[in-house]
Amino acid sequence: MTVPPDAPILTAPAMRAAELAMTAAEVSLAELMERAGSALADLIWRAAAGRAVLVLCGPGNNGGDGYVAARRLAARGAAVRVAATALPGTDLARAAAAAWSGPIEQLDRSTVPAPVLVDAIFGVGLTRALSPELVAQLGRLARAAERRIAVDVPSGVASDSGACLSPVPDYDLTLALGALKPAHVLLPASARCGVVHLAPLGIRCETAVRTLARVVADLPDPAAHKYSRGQVLVIAGPMAGAAQLAAASALRSGAGHCLLSGAAPGALAVVADASPLAERLRDSRVGAVVIGPGAVAGDMLAGQVQLAVASGKTLVLDAAAIGAALPALHSAAIARPPAILTPHSGEFDRVFGSGAGSKLERTLAAAR
Repeated sequence: MTVPPDAPILTAPAMRAAELAMTAAEVSLAELMERAGSALADLIWRAAAGRAVLVLCGPGNNGGDGYVAARRLAARGAAVRVAATALPGTDLARAAAAAWSGPIEQLDRSTVPAPVLVDAIFGVGLTRALSPELVAQLGRLARAAERRIAVDVPSGVASDSGACLSPVPDYDLTLALGALKPAHVLLPASARCGVVHLAPLGIRCETAVRTLARVVADLPDPAAHKYSRGQVLVIAGPMAGAAQLAAASALRSGAGHCLLSGAAPGALAVVADASPLAERLRDSRVGAVVIGPGAVAGDMLAGQVQLAVASGKTLVLDAAAIGAALPALHSAAIARPPAILTPHSGEFDRVFGSGAGSKLERTLAAAR
C-alpha cells in the first residue's frame, strides 16, 4: 500500500460536510461529479494503456462517477463497457447515466470480463455486507482482469473503520476522491487498495488528521560530520534485539551517529554506550531518544523514562515506556518535549483503555 504524503483524511460525515461547504461556494454537486469522473478517466486511461475497460456501476453517486468516467473514456476512443448492479438511485447518478451514450449491461453471471476492471459499485458510507451473488461476480471479474481499479474505496469496505464487510478483491489502484478516507490507511481494508492516488477536486479539507509528510534526508554538506547529521540515543531493554533494529533504522534514515545504550550492538554499525544515562542525556549532541523497544515495565524503566522526559529531547516512546511516560508528559511542572508514541493494539488498550469506536476515533481521543 502506498498513499500520498501529507494528505487529508476525512470520515464519511466530514467528507459530506466538505462537499456541502463547497456547494455553498457555488460549485454544484454535478460539477463535483464531473471533476471526479474526469480524474478517474485520466487514471484509467494511463493504467489501461489501450486495453479494454469494464466499468461496474452501482446505484449511488459512486456509480455516477463511473458513468462520467466511461463517457469521457469513450470520447477519447477507448474501448469501454458499462455494467450496472441496478438502476441509478440518485438524481446525480441518473443524470450521469443518461449522458452515457453506450449500452448498460446487467452485472450478473453473463458479464464478460475485460483486461481492466473499474469498481464504481459502492463508495463511502457502506454499512452492510454485499450480497453473496455480487461478491461472487465481483471476485470473478477481478480475477480475470489484468488491472483492477477501485473508485474512492473498494466495494465491501467500511470507509470509516477500515473493516471489510464482505470479501474484497485485491486492487492495483484506488482513486481517493476529495480526500483520503480512514480505510485507505487502516487494516484490513488498506491492504486491498493497492497504490492510492488522490484527486483533490478542489475541496477544502480542514482537518488535523493527515498522512505523514514525506521526509527525504538531504545530501550531506561536504563539511558535514557524524554529529552535524544528528545523534540518536536508543535505550535498550532486556530484549535487546528490538533496540538494535531501532538503532539500525535510525542510521538508515539519515542519522549521523547512533548510540545503543544498555546492550551490546552485535554486528550492527552502532556505538555501544556504557555511560550513565543522565550523563548521556545532558550531551547537547543527542537530538532524539528512543526508549521502550524490548523493555519491561518496572522501576528501572520508570526511572529511565523520567530522565528522558526531563531532558526535553525529542522522544520516540514504545511498548512499556508509553505508560511509564504519560504521568511525566502530563506534568505541569515540566516543558513537554515532542513525543511520538508507537503502541500496537494491546499496548494501546493497556494505556488508554479498550473503548468503543474505530482506530481513528480512539487515537484522536487518546491524543486529546
